[in-house]
Amino acid sequence: MGNIIGEIIILEKKYSEKNLQLITGRKDISAHRQDIPEEMLLLSEAIEDPLKLPYLLDTFYTAHIKNEKAFHFALLRVQVDSDLRMHEDLQKYQQRKYVAETLEKLLYGELLLSVGETVSMEAD
Repeated sequence: MGNIIGEIIILEKKYSEKNLQLITGRKDISAHRQDIPEEMLLLSEAIEDPLKLPYLLDTFYTAHIKNEKAFHFALLRVQVDSDLRMHEDLQKYQQRKYVAETLEKLLYGELLLSVGETVSMEAD
């Protein structure tokens, strides 16, 4: 059975190509599928099925994130994309945003895009 259009198989798991593009910030995702870190694939799983989040929290919390800044930006991209698409499917995009915000709070202690706060991404 071949790939369904819009899906990419990595390590025998199916991922949405659009979600991987969003998370990685790359449009040409199929050329870079081997370079996608495990935590980005896990994030893709969580936003594809937000009901998995409660079972993935400890995995995210104990995971060694290879590139903290890239992962933080992935969470921000999911939040921004969810806000922009909220009118398309309210429940779906609220859940995706909840996943990204919950992981951001868990891993970074606060939300970078909180209402009324200044955004600054300082260099580490």
